[in-house]
Amino acid sequence: MKWEGNRQSDNVEDRRDEGGRGGGFRVGGGGRGIGLGSIVIALVAGWALGINPMTILGVISGGDISAPQVQQAPAQRPPADDRMAQFVSTVLADTEDVWRDVFAKGGSQYQEPRLVLFRGATPTACGTGQSAMGPFYCPGDQKVYIDLSFYQTLRDELGAPGEFAQAYVVAHEVGHHVQNLLGISEKMDNMRGRISEKDYNVLSVRLELQADCFAGLWAKKSHESRQTLEGGDIEAAMNAAAKIGDDALQQKAQGRVVPDSFTHGTSAQRVRWFNVGLETGSLKACDTFSAKKL
Repeated sequence: MKWEGNRQSDNVEDRRDEGGRGGGFRVGGGGRGIGLGSIVIALVAGWALGINPMTILGVISGGDISAPQVQQAPAQRPPADDRMAQFVSTVLADTEDVWRDVFAKGGSQYQEPRLVLFRGATPTACGTGQSAMGPFYCPGDQKVYIDLSFYQTLRDELGAPGEFAQAYVVAHEVGHHVQNLLGISEKMDNMRGRISEKDYNVLSVRLELQADCFAGLWAKKSHESRQTLEGGDIEAAMNAAAKIGDDALQQKAQGRVVPDSFTHGTSAQRVRWFNVGLETGSLKACDTFSAKKL
């Protein structure tokens, strides 16, 4: 992936020197404490690139995870000698350019998210985020959170190496931000508790596949504007999408697949919808909620 020398985003907040001051999860309403086992469940259920794992933990705990008010810290650029931080900052800037143009052509203004780099744990408007959960987007503060050590997990444990696979992680989470701006996330939240868990999981799959499609849309438009893609990049992204399908993760974690519990889509579905965005570059084509076939 060609990224060096390109613009870096001003919307990167580096909290890594704070070193896990989050203090762990606090459960309100008399709920149970959340142990490592629950975190692992949340990790598998929302591993990376998906619905906020803290929501899953709230369900597991039987209560709501507290969502403290988080002060907006000044955003700062990654250190000049931190190549990985520079990489995600450059990818974020590229998503800003793409989505700003998409929104402008639709007659509206894109509101840029911020990307928070942290280690261990960090406070968010959605509760305390922890590294074990993988990257996630919090609509409450419109921020993407990532511990960069996740990329080692992506490469070594999930078998998805490559810079473009890493860029796909950021693009997918930004896709959730776009859904938030379009009001799609709010509609999803309004359905919580009104329909069965099985039916909600079906909607969750459509939400995640749309974020995959938005990631593909970004890849197409980024390459058209800046020729960012190189040989093997698309294959790396497709491989990453396949490795994090619900069926693949469940098989890896528990040795069996439970389709009714899917929240992100199968490997084949995730690959397919990333490719839809890549081939069409169209918001309309990414309407997974109207699609008859996923």
